[in-house]
Amino acid sequence: MAGTASAAPAGPAGAGGSAGYFTTGSDRKVTLTDGADRRPGGKDAATPKAAVDETGSGMYVVELAEAPLTTYTGGVSGLARTRPAAGNRLDVTSTPSQAYRRHLDAQRGAVAAAAGVKVNAVYTTAFNGFSAKLTSQQVTALRADKRVRAVTASRALGTPTPPPTAPTANTPATTTPEELDQSAGAGVAGKPDKAGKPGPGTGAGMVIGVLDTGIWPESASFAKKMPAPANWRGTCQTGVAFVAEHCNGKIVGARYFADSWLAGGGSVPEGEFLSPRDAAGHGTHTASTAAGLPISNVTIDGRRFGPVSGVAPDAQIAVYKVLWGGMGYDADIIAGIDAAVADGVQVINFSIGSQLGDWEANTPIGIAFLNATLAGVFVAASAGNTGIVSGAISNAAPWVTTVGAAVTNLDEATIKLGDGTKLVGGSLDALPGGDARPMVFGDQAGSPDLGAVYCEPGSLDAAKIKGKVVACALSDTFASANEVKEKGGAAMVLFDPVGNYRVNSIYNFPVVYLPTEKQAGTLFNYLMRHPTDAKASVRTGGDGSSVPGVPSVADFSSTGPDKVTYGVFKPDLVAPGSDIIAAVSPAGNFGRQYDAYSGTSMASPYVAGAAAILRATHPDWSPGRVASALRTTATDTVGTSNPLDQGSGFINLAGATDPGLVIEPTAAELVKFSETAAPDGKELNLPAISLREYDGTSPVTLTRTLTNVGKAKETYRSVVSGLPGMKVTVTPASVTLAPGKSATVTITVRRGSAPWDRYVTGSITWHGRTHTARIPVAARPWGITARPYGDDGEEFGRMANGAFGLVQPGFSGPLAGRSTGYTPMQRESYSIPAGVYGGVFDPKASGVKKVDFTVPANTAGIVVEANTDDPNTNLDLYLYKGDTLIYSSDRYWTSAEQAYKFLPEPGRYTAYVFAQFPGGPVVDFDLGYAIIGRNAKYSPATLTLPSTAERGQGFNFTLKPKKPLAEGDFWAYTEYSTNGTVVPGNLVYTQQSSWE
Repeated sequence: MAGTASAAPAGPAGAGGSAGYFTTGSDRKVTLTDGADRRPGGKDAATPKAAVDETGSGMYVVELAEAPLTTYTGGVSGLARTRPAAGNRLDVTSTPSQAYRRHLDAQRGAVAAAAGVKVNAVYTTAFNGFSAKLTSQQVTALRADKRVRAVTASRALGTPTPPPTAPTANTPATTTPEELDQSAGAGVAGKPDKAGKPGPGTGAGMVIGVLDTGIWPESASFAKKMPAPANWRGTCQTGVAFVAEHCNGKIVGARYFADSWLAGGGSVPEGEFLSPRDAAGHGTHTASTAAGLPISNVTIDGRRFGPVSGVAPDAQIAVYKVLWGGMGYDADIIAGIDAAVADGVQVINFSIGSQLGDWEANTPIGIAFLNATLAGVFVAASAGNTGIVSGAISNAAPWVTTVGAAVTNLDEATIKLGDGTKLVGGSLDALPGGDARPMVFGDQAGSPDLGAVYCEPGSLDAAKIKGKVVACALSDTFASANEVKEKGGAAMVLFDPVGNYRVNSIYNFPVVYLPTEKQAGTLFNYLMRHPTDAKASVRTGGDGSSVPGVPSVADFSSTGPDKVTYGVFKPDLVAPGSDIIAAVSPAGNFGRQYDAYSGTSMASPYVAGAAAILRATHPDWSPGRVASALRTTATDTVGTSNPLDQGSGFINLAGATDPGLVIEPTAAELVKFSETAAPDGKELNLPAISLREYDGTSPVTLTRTLTNVGKAKETYRSVVSGLPGMKVTVTPASVTLAPGKSATVTITVRRGSAPWDRYVTGSITWHGRTHTARIPVAARPWGITARPYGDDGEEFGRMANGAFGLVQPGFSGPLAGRSTGYTPMQRESYSIPAGVYGGVFDPKASGVKKVDFTVPANTAGIVVEANTDDPNTNLDLYLYKGDTLIYSSDRYWTSAEQAYKFLPEPGRYTAYVFAQFPGGPVVDFDLGYAIIGRNAKYSPATLTLPSTAERGQGFNFTLKPKKPLAEGDFWAYTEYSTNGTVVPGNLVYTQQSSWE
């Protein structure tokens, strides 16, 4: 997946400007994926895919019906309970555990023999089952066996943060650990040194299990001999370049899992180690972020980055390598979870996910994590890095603490162009500053055929860039920086023609990254206006405009809602995850021992380290109490208080240590959820309320049980904040609780005047004398279309054809409707001079037409369209309100572009038509717009629809003109009502042709 648009073919004669630079539409792809790619333009994480062929044969995970050791409560004759009592630890070496495990072994053997299956991986602790290569006939036989609970095709998951793809010029392509073990400080998590003796506040006595790409044991972040905890049951599995001495106590155990990956046709990638050793750097980074030792000063490429430390520097690390070249099967991941729980970890970090989030509820990995939780293991996991779209949440099970990423360091840089324009981007490199120097666009300083637009290796002419600032479009950024450096450039400015995430890297060369499409347009068009006399200065620092503030939600961090299940609120909270300095593997990071990564992969281990501290401070706390403490004490980020973005807020470890109240689900609630085909989590006793598609015609009643974990009796008073238009009551309004006591409150939610098919967010806070506990609330009343996403982007189901409309109501009852009738779309013809062929949009660029119009109050919708009859011209359409982009339409296969906004705010709007590929020196096009009033009366039309509606059952409607309409396009608004409640409907169109 390309990080930038691809180069376009040369334009026709007379098109004006240079040859084509960039295409749009399908090339508008982002590069930072699920928890990982720290580099703009880096590699993608793996998209989840089944390891099964078209015949149904392949690698499967088989879950057996009997409970694993973590949850077995008895019932088999002669076999005692193995599930630990609340507050106790699972002991896999106990006599009951060993006896029950022998029973599970026998049952598994019998099931496998009956189906003629050769077992691959075996699970007994956090999951009862096995993995195996199966034929379709064996799958059928196993699913028919009453001793089998589920048979699931194995899936491949990916890491979130791949390392650089190529070594630097002075680092050999293949190196041994000894060659790369150069002493320098270890950087972890961007935290200061922790003073004082080891204790609960530093995670002493806790073991954090890290499921990832392995570990680089020589790092100074792990250079401490420590005794293993008394209840530790793990081992140090040796392998390629990994010996028993690498488990020094700080690294208390290490294992690797590749059986299913290899049996399923995978291979160990070149440069990988078939051992717990980390070839990529991702696992080392996450481990050191969670529990790396304090280091007084981190040095990267000769530059000092200051003191850093893991969140829980005295916790110990258990390594479970489950990924190979950044990918792995869930079958191996489950084996890693099974081993971690058996070994005796208290916390698991899981910075692994899928690019577009979870695909179903209660996956085998999810069930393994549930059983780990029930055995007292806290699980932190990355939410994913698909912030470009809402609802792409990974690891969304309600028993997992799902972590988004926050920006906590500005790391800004400023480029000042020759015309005085200042662009604030990001940089982690030393910048030259000083006076402006000549600037050149890569494409104008090298060979376009060799990729000079991206400054690809070998593409630039040294004579044309020596001593200059070079602007390069985003692609392989490290290769681009090396090309500019080798050819004598003074600095590099990276831009993405279609915009990208705000992610910085350390290039060991002056590099400034401009992440937004707007900045790209400004820079590109300045360069087009000044092909020979462009100038720029680059300096460290900025005006704070690159982010709303700190901490703020990172733009790449996946946002809610959870699209898979109702009633589950994700992400749970956010933590530092942008430009995080931590230990890495030199083998995959240009020989560096420390580097800056960004992603929710980096935020999750921060929470894992915090959980280790809370577990050490409160040994009797369950994972649910730890999760509640972290969530109810979190604070709002800067720029948004929307829980769909920030969850409960930004982590506040000091507050979580003494939260006052906790809200945690019972084991029975979680087990019931896991056994339900289409679960709804709104009744779970979670510290959040999520009503993704509730019936807005009826009140919703929920309960939450509050438990005082403080040291004194305290009275808590409930306060509802935000939730505009909604009516929310908490009964009783206040509760008085002695230490250890609980009370259940009833929460009633009514839509009131809140908008339909829109999220309304806020919170409920219980204020005590010395404590407060806040839970976020997000509610979307389902009107005419179910929507497992946020309110950004397309409104699926809102636009309808009057000849055949479809509505899927979220309510039941009598149905009536009305319409405004049809109003014509107003069209005007325009001609504009062509701009740059294949250029980048900027409102001030040539080849752009600006049209303003006013939208009055009480408008149902606005629709804007741009068309051209020239088959060689491609148009793009942008709709703005002030400086805010409302909608962009840039379909590369057509110039029939459309932008719209339903129930828009009143005010001045601007449509920009951009001739991205002009077909000649002058571009002719039509621009049309319709402003549909909500209570207007246009040309009458007949609305035909059923007399009743049933929730979730779609119905058809028609809206036919009562009299013939003139030639052209027409728009109308429909509105529905049930029992006196009005529900906004559709924007409906019809078209009248000259022959009709």
